[in-house]
Amino acid sequence: MNNSSHAPTDHFTSRVPFDNGRIRAAAVYCSDGRFGEQFDDLMKNSLQLPRYDRLAVPGGAACLARHFVSFREEEGVAEQLRFLIDVHGLQRVVLIAHQDCAFYTKRLKISPLLLKTQQHDDLAKAVKRVQSLGPNLRIDVFFARPNTDKTVSFETVSL
Repeated sequence: MNNSSHAPTDHFTSRVPFDNGRIRAAAVYCSDGRFGEQFDDLMKNSLQLPRYDRLAVPGGAACLARHFVSFREEEGVAEQLRFLIDVHGLQRVVLIAHQDCAFYTKRLKISPLLLKTQQHDDLAKAVKRVQSLGPNLRIDVFFARPNTDKTVSFETVSL
């Protein structure tokens, strides 16, 4: 039995109003929860894309970069993105990578010395993969980096 003061309740109602409108944008990013609020901040406040569709998976756009070890993930994410393009009428996709991503060092076995270069190469490959799913999509690409003052900076990646 859980004696925590934060025991789950059998009912919760969000006070956040529901908006049925679609904004026709999605983001593909790493599921690393340390960056979740900052990713939302970028999407909502910098790019003016509230209520965007989210595809959060380990490594984010890395799984769209044709790595053999992540073939199954790539097919799954590509199919989910294709669904969102068709059913939600996506017009814009934002790809976000972040510094020191464990998917690269643990799953892909990329040396920390080659990490940033590999991530930028993978973002370019991911853009091509997304374009193959929706040739008329606007695609924005960012690299997130934590700062010493506990903020996160997003730099636009030019490909």
